[in-house]
Formats: sequence, structure tokens, C-alpha cells
Amino acid sequence: MLSRRCVSIASPLQNCSLADGSGIRHVADCLRAYFARRDCDTGTLLRYADGLGNGAVYKRLGFLAETLGAASELVEACSGHLTEGIVKLDPTAASPRLTKRWRLWLPEKWKLGMTKVD
Repeated sequence: MLSRRCVSIASPLQNCSLADGSGIRHVADCLRAYFARRDCDTGTLLRYADGLGNGAVYKRLGFLAETLGAASELVEACSGHLTEGIVKLDPTAASPRLTKRWRLWLPEKWKLGMTKVD
């Protein structure tokens, strides 16, 4: 059985504009909190992401996991599931920057290695 936390975290990665109206920042905050938990289970998170059948989920999850310093196994697993297309990290934001590694258009404020998601 999948963790409700994993469902709550991965589902909004399909369309971050639906994440309680606060977009990708809310999703990033939830991921940061989840990664800090003792019961964090990235394997379950990946299984749920796989079940969604949406390549954008892996792109967003991988980018956020890498940005937030999550386990390298999670980052590499997401990298291994990338699809061909390019999507926006946040569908509601102007996104002039492209990260080829994750095939994501990024808002100006977002970049790999950020220490704070604001």
C-alpha cells in the first residue's frame, strides 16, 4: 500500500498549478519536509511516480530532489525515467531558463544548487 504522504507529494508534480493554488513552491516545501522525516521512503515515492505515467513528474521530482539535496539514488532514478519533451517546472510562471539536464523550463529565480526555495 502506498503512503498517503507519497501520494500527496507526487500527485501535484503532474500539474503544479493545482498544488493548493501555491504552485511549485508548495510542492518543494512538502518535499523538503518529507526528505527530513525519519520515515522518508523514496522507493515508495518513485513507485507512485511511476504509476502516474507522466514524464513531467520525474523531471520535476528529479530537479527538486537534486536542488534540495535529496539522496543521489532518487536523483539518478528520476534521471533514468526522463521523457523527450520539455515542460515548465511551474506551469503558471514565466520560465525563460532551460535546464537541459532535467528538460525543464525554469522561472528566473530557480536554479540547481539553491539552498532556499523562496
